[in-house]
Amino acid sequence: FKVVIQGDKMYGRGVTDMKSFGAICLMMVPELLKRKLKRPIHLAFSYDEEVGCIGVRRMIADMQAQGFKPAGCIVGEPTGMLVVIAHKGKHSYKTTVHGFEAHSSLTPLGVNAVEIACEFVAHLKSMHRELVQNGPFDPIYDVPHTTIHTGVIAGGTALNIIPRQCEVSWEIRHHHMNTPEDVFARAKAFGESLVPAMQAVAPDTGITHELKSVLPGFATAADSDIAKLCFDCAELDPASGAGKVSFGTEAALFHQAGVPTIVCGPGHIAQAHQPNEWVTLEQLAWCERFMRRLADRVCVG
Repeated sequence: FKVVIQGDKMYGRGVTDMKSFGAICLMMVPELLKRKLKRPIHLAFSYDEEVGCIGVRRMIADMQAQGFKPAGCIVGEPTGMLVVIAHKGKHSYKTTVHGFEAHSSLTPLGVNAVEIACEFVAHLKSMHRELVQNGPFDPIYDVPHTTIHTGVIAGGTALNIIPRQCEVSWEIRHHHMNTPEDVFARAKAFGESLVPAMQAVAPDTGITHELKSVLPGFATAADSDIAKLCFDCAELDPASGAGKVSFGTEAALFHQAGVPTIVCGPGHIAQAHQPNEWVTLEQLAWCERFMRRLADRVCVG
């Protein structure tokens, strides 16, 4: 929790995702006030972004209720200071296999929820391999195809008991060339194909699915006013400086609310969510130059 500078890197929890951007914005507030703004600038700080962008939804609802309509929004997630004009959407699910307990010496009398869940997970992996091989692809993305990922699996009580239940938490991160509903339907259909054999042993068994969270994707035109402003402030050529990323952000929700939005911030997502998280001092300097160029465009003096 304490920032440490070693060589050309700054280490600390969240320095990449995305507290450095917030700190630089706050650092600029006295200068913005001193130079006087031509138009208002709003700083938006939210909570629980990592578990479904919970806080920002209320913030956006309040913003709309009070009649605020920003001309544009910059979300400072780590992009290496490239101007990101699109990111993938995300659907997350919890799939629960309801089995039937029996003593492990009598396996034909039980329905092993863990083993069936593993079949389901293996099918998700095969679907992912198909997307890797066949696409469809959008080459501008850092990962050019839709992805399927299993994050958590939990089930069973003891080695000598056939597991009664197993839960699988998994996600789909999709670009505009795939619909998550179609991908989920394929996974669900495979699960349903396993149920008849389960119910032949125990009628009350089955597989259920729960949609846990939805984060839409977003795309802003590279020639929009907010994108042009950010290309200018980042000193980038729109032909080479625009990007698309696979991770999700609150940008999608601001964009969905009618606020033109881009993502641009210091650091790289590869350093986020890891021990010894770091950001280079060069990235911080670039972000500070970005904010000072932005100030030149929104301030009187």
